[in-house]
Amino acid sequence: MADEKKEPPKAAEGAGTQKPAGEGGGASPPAKPDTGAPSKSPAPAGAGGGVPSAPAQPPAVAPPKPPAAAPPKPATPAAKAPVKPDPWSSPLLDELQKRFPGAISEAVIFRNLPSLNVAKEHLVAVCQFLKGSDGGAYTLLTDETAADYPKREKRFDIVYHLYSFERNNRLRLRVQVAAGEKVPSVTGVWPTANWLEREIYDMFGVVYEGHPDLKRILMPDEWVGHPLRKDYDILKQDEDWVKANLGIESGQ
Repeated sequence: MADEKKEPPKAAEGAGTQKPAGEGGGASPPAKPDTGAPSKSPAPAGAGGGVPSAPAQPPAVAPPKPPAAAPPKPATPAAKAPVKPDPWSSPLLDELQKRFPGAISEAVIFRNLPSLNVAKEHLVAVCQFLKGSDGGAYTLLTDETAADYPKREKRFDIVYHLYSFERNNRLRLRVQVAAGEKVPSVTGVWPTANWLEREIYDMFGVVYEGHPDLKRILMPDEWVGHPLRKDYDILKQDEDWVKANLGIESGQ
């Protein structure tokens, strides 16, 4: 039995003989053990020598918007017609016309204020009547002023505002006079007219007949001109007075 040849042991089933690398049909190299590390994903196309990627496209630019249209202009409102006073009638007016014929040339009312145009020849008599109880008890002259309309023949309006404490009524009188025409003073009816008439004389040059002390009240006595006349320029000054009293040239 010693002469019997022993056969080499057979390899286990499924186990092939490893052949040297490079030989065709050889077995693949042994798999690496799993270490738990994540496997590397394949490089993206175009990276690291792969297939080159397409060039990036520039972002699309939106077309410019047209300029916004200007908002429509609001319509111009139509001009309102001036409000005119209404004719005025009352028992007082009837009594005045009865007592003083031709004294009242116009009687109107505006914003609840009656207004009478009075002829200057009847002014003092009308005022005395209005101050009495029969005429409405207008015991207070609240204001006396003037307005200048240089293009009119009778350029000055002398305006009187009366008030009745007894009846809580107001009344407006107006006397129209030309330049250089004297106006009767009503200081004998209402003492408050004293300084008010002096101011009108000073600013407008209206002369009051019968005033007890008619002289300037705001401007110097020697001042030439009347500043509230419409033909008196706003920058105008009495150059001689300014130079003589202030020692400067007018307009400085």
